[in-house]
Amino acid sequence: MGDYRRPMLQPTDAFDWIIGSDEPGAAHRLAQETSWALLDRVRSVADPEVVERVVTLASQSGIDDIAELWADAGAHSLAGQLWRIYLLHRVAERDPEGTAEIFRIGQAAAVTIDPVVAGVAEPVTPQSIDRLCATILRGVFQGDLAIALERASSYCRVMSLGAASLADDRELGDGEHASELTTRALRYATFADEFRAGARRWRDGTLD
Repeated sequence: MGDYRRPMLQPTDAFDWIIGSDEPGAAHRLAQETSWALLDRVRSVADPEVVERVVTLASQSGIDDIAELWADAGAHSLAGQLWRIYLLHRVAERDPEGTAEIFRIGQAAAVTIDPVVAGVAEPVTPQSIDRLCATILRGVFQGDLAIALERASSYCRVMSLGAASLADDRELGDGEHASELTTRALRYATFADEFRAGARRWRDGTLD
């Protein structure tokens, strides 16, 4: 996650005018509106097939243009929470073996129930990590959003532990890689806190 860069995407023509607009807050409002519209639309249908189509689109870069609108949204907003979940999916997809290794290390180091809350199937493999990310994304659109965010938080907490532990192991032999892993651990820890706060906001109705 430390060296992950947002994809260079071309927004659809319908969004060009507002993304490049000088109007203050235009992009922010669009991020809010698209995130809530997507959530409300999928939830209102209450059709598992619709949810699966959205999850599939996300895993196949089908909502990149929309997700890019959410990239600068704060963690206190739905758009910011959706971007972070989308990013977890993208990072795991980009480096499935490395992600699974970091989770396994973090799981072994954990002294909390975070591995249980995250719910990765055993044995931890790239495929089980992929399924977890899809399950978290699926949980956004059906069931309790707060639970999905708490699972994402626990996943990030385990990943943070794993990245930090791996950084310690690599410090003497590969200082540069150790530094990258330390940065990644801090970012996962930040995401964990932000997802937990997002779950609280969803429950008390203050998520923007």
